[in-house]
Amino acid sequence: MALYAIGDLHLSLTANKSMEVFGPAWEKYTSRIEDSLGRLTAADTLILAGDTSWGIDLSEAEADFRFLDRFPCRKLLIKGNHDYWWSTVSKMKAFFEERGFTTLDFLHNNCAFYGDYALCGTRGWFLEEDQKPHNAKVLNREVGRLETSLKAAEGCPILCFLHYPPLYQGYECPEILAVLEKYAVVQCCYGHLHGPAIRRRLEGMRGKTEFSLISADYLGFIPKKICE
Repeated sequence: MALYAIGDLHLSLTANKSMEVFGPAWEKYTSRIEDSLGRLTAADTLILAGDTSWGIDLSEAEADFRFLDRFPCRKLLIKGNHDYWWSTVSKMKAFFEERGFTTLDFLHNNCAFYGDYALCGTRGWFLEEDQKPHNAKVLNREVGRLETSLKAAEGCPILCFLHYPPLYQGYECPEILAVLEKYAVVQCCYGHLHGPAIRRRLEGMRGKTEFSLISADYLGFIPKKICE
């Protein structure tokens, strides 16, 4: 029994947008994901930190969800910037129920629990999305969603999962970092960075929070074990 996390699987079983065009790091990535997830058990929990499927809607993403549902571990999905299939939680849950998917759920304006830990998360914010200046409306919305998730932890130690990095070399999002500090988040894992951008990652302790990059190509498509 363990908690794992990985982001940016970019599955494309139907959408025909294979990431293999981005070079050797992505070679046979679907098979590599299949191999690594096959090692997890029904007692494990896996956080999928955004950009899970290239499908433009739930129907086009269905094959990718069916692929993931084959593996018995519990999976909690966070929205990424390329999850165009994302709808309301009620519509997504109804879609999964209709298709018989039993291992997939969401971290979105809520939290889940693993042992003594609260699992919180949201997409987050990254300046590249609209370039300068910040889109204040979207930033404030994501800060609010994060705080809603963290409040639901009810005093438990918090593990937080974001799609966008709240900091890396030459960049930080002070609004997101302030909320993480306010709620004394133990660990914050983030994705989104690929290729040359991986070199700009910041990991390790900042204040009382440990930061880790969990994008799939950085991890070699093997989920990071967060705790037992």
